[in-house]
Order: sequence, then C-alpha cells, then structure tokens
Amino acid sequence: MAEPEQRMLMLIDDEPAQSRLISALAAREGWRTLVVEDSEKAIATLGTRQGMQLSAIILDQWVPGDQACELISELKARRPALPVLMLTASTSPLLAVEAMRAGATDYLVKPVAPERLMQALRNATTREAPRDELTPLTEKMGSDLDFDAMVGTAPPFRDALAKAAKAARGHGNVLIEGESGTGKEMLVRAMYAASPRAKAPFRMINIGGVPASSLESVLFGHEKGAFAGAFERQVGALQNCDGGTLVLDEVDRLSLDLQDRLAEAMQTGQVRPIGAKHSFKVDVRVICASNLPLADMVTGGLFRQELLEAISRTTITLPPLRDRNGDIAALTRHFLARIGEQPGLRELGITDAALKLLAAFDWPGNVRQLQAVLFRAAVFCDGDALTAQDFPQLSEIIGEMAEGSKPVTEGAGVMLYTDDGNLRPLEDIEADVIRLAIGHYRGRMTEVARRLGIGRSTLYRKLSDLGIDNAA
Repeated sequence: MAEPEQRMLMLIDDEPAQSRLISALAAREGWRTLVVEDSEKAIATLGTRQGMQLSAIILDQWVPGDQACELISELKARRPALPVLMLTASTSPLLAVEAMRAGATDYLVKPVAPERLMQALRNATTREAPRDELTPLTEKMGSDLDFDAMVGTAPPFRDALAKAAKAARGHGNVLIEGESGTGKEMLVRAMYAASPRAKAPFRMINIGGVPASSLESVLFGHEKGAFAGAFERQVGALQNCDGGTLVLDEVDRLSLDLQDRLAEAMQTGQVRPIGAKHSFKVDVRVICASNLPLADMVTGGLFRQELLEAISRTTITLPPLRDRNGDIAALTRHFLARIGEQPGLRELGITDAALKLLAAFDWPGNVRQLQAVLFRAAVFCDGDALTAQDFPQLSEIIGEMAEGSKPVTEGAGVMLYTDDGNLRPLEDIEADVIRLAIGHYRGRMTEVARRLGIGRSTLYRKLSDLGIDNAA
C-alpha cells in the first residue's frame, strides 16, 4: 500500500519504453520518478533541490556499462543512506557480488516482474524492516531440479515432498499452496523433471507479472484482427503446451472472468482463441501455485469453485520456515555450500552463535529470505566462518533473545542440555542426531546409515522406535 507522502525515485536509464514502464509501476506505490539518461547527469542531480528529495535510485547497468559498480560506489559515497537498486540483463552471480560490494541494495534481473520491482522499492525504504540485509536479493544461482535438492526433515515438509514426488509420476493437475518464498517454484521444477512429460513443452507464467489486458490472449491466444492491435495471429500458452506442462504462478490473482474461461477449458479439454470460430483439443497438465489458500478465497467469493476443483486433483501445501525451525541449520549449510561455488565467493563455515541467531528469527520471507541474507553476509565476510556479527540487523531485531536470554533449542545442531542445565535423555539426543544427519545428507538414507556407522535396516528400525518420519 502506498504511503500518504509521495516519494522521489531517480531512474538512470536511456531506454524510453523501459523508463515509462518503471515510472508507471513506481507510481502505483506512490513514487514520483525523475529520469536521467546518463551517469554524469545522475551525479549532478544529487546536488540539486530535487536530488535532495530522493528516497531511492534505480540504475540500469546498460547505461554505464562496465563502469556500473564504479557509478554505484560514487553515488553511495555522495549519499551513503540512499538505497541504490541495479537493473541488469545479466544473470552472473559475480556481477551481483560486485554490485553489492559497491553498495547496491538490491539486484534486479530483466525482465523484472512488476511485483518484484515494487517489493524491492518497498524493502529499500521500509523503516521497520532492517535495511539491506533482509532485501530479497535476486541472485541467480543455478537451481537443482530434483527432490534431493530440497533440504529439510520437518514432517510437514517431508510429507509435502512425498506427495509431490508421487504426483509427479502422474498426469493430473496439481495445486501447490504456500507463502511467498517457501520453495513453490523449485518444487514445480522438480516435479516437471521427474514427470513423464519432462521432454514435452513446458511454460511458466506469473499471473501477477502479465498485464491484465493481455492475459487472456497469453493463455488462450487470438486470431488476427480479433481486437484493436491484433495484427497477427497468436497461439496461446494452453495450445503451445499441448502434450506438456503449463505452470500458472500466483493463480490467486486471476480475474473471475478468466477463472471461468480457464475452468471451462480444463473441464472440456477445448481451447478457443479470442476471435476464433472453432476450438482446439489440447492435452495439457496444469500446475498452479498460490500464495493464498484458495479454499478460503472460494468462501469469500474471490475464486471459482469450478476452477479450484479442476486444478486441485492433488493439493500440496509447503509449510513456512517458521514452522520448520529445526531445518534452518541444514538449510544454512546447504546454501553456504552453493554460495561458495559462485564466482568471486568461497565456501564458509558458520558458528553456533550465528546459527542460534538465525534460528531465533521468524523469517517472514521464508527460505528465499534466508538464502538472500546468507548470500549478502557471505559477500562481506572476511573470515572463514560467518559469526553473529555478520548479521548485525538480525541482532538488532531479535535484541536480547540473540544474546541468549531465551534459549534456542532447534536449528543450531544437537543440544545436549535442558533449560535447567541437566543433560537431555540419550534417546532424545540420538533422535536429534539422526534428524540432523537426514537433513545434512538430504534424505539419502544409505548415505545417512553409512555416515552414522549403522546398517540401513538398523536405521529404519531406529526411525520407527524413535517416532521419526521416514524421510527417504
């Protein structure tokens, strides 16, 4: 929601079409945009009356080219408190590292989705949120496409993975629900890679990232002359994905009219482009993702029951990170290993105190936010391991809890003592060790048994005796 006062944004961009788009999107959040075409004008503007009113800067890397990081450093030297967001077509993690070290607050990869851009502006200027460190960075680390890459042993999470793995082998439509940042896109890609349609057409559409006026055409296609501006025939995504998989992200943002059209198409298997006289038979598997519970939206009249029934042959719910706190240590080590593989970075360890700090935070941005915070901390770390001092803004939020006034019993490894200082029962410690091993080796039970020095059958017996869900 836009704040009452209008804020000033300086956009350093020499592309008129992109400048108009960003200005229009920023206006939705209450921003007034000042566009400058080159770095010299940008620096000169900082000293003007308008420049003193700026609340943020967006820099298109294309304008200064290889000198983008130098320009960021110059802007930050002149106005240290001013957030600078870099817009780039490059997916290079090395460029992200260099931009952050130069002082960039966030790193946006073109074409940037409208919601991503607006969220970046919100995060850059929200007083309540910690500056910089909790910005959801769009660093483009390569994503693994199998279920083993999804780390965690919490029962709700393992149940979701088991359900997804089973559904992946079929052809039915799937609905994945969960808060933003819980890993819905990664789960979708793992399901697609494991599905019998893995070599067939695949397309992912973010409903919130497509203008409402063109969404119907994107999904269903249109004939030449079907409406003003339809100069050529366009085949829609449903037809393009015939025999394959279509993913609709943020399906909860679909208009009611399009919900009706989509429900009919999925029920009949027939797609009629805008302006067409005939329908086309299609065989498409549709996987939908929603940040909101669709059943609640149906109750509130915001989502069609017919569409919900059509897309939810299987429904999978990914739990938020706050409900799987015990996975934070394993996720942290997993992300640090992956971050260490990126150009310009190295693999780092992490201290118990830092893990306790991470476990004490409730992570409203979920797994994606944890990854972004670790990435940012790794960029600026000079030692061999991350410490609590590498997360100053988390410490500021958590306050006394981070200093140990409230014991953290999950996420930092295996705790040996109870709150009153006595040793925990051996059975409880053994259960924690097994859970930790399962998370560390991503559910590969043969490897877990080998590392624990026991047989696989013994491991499964212990899982049963200790009441631990089978995470294989």
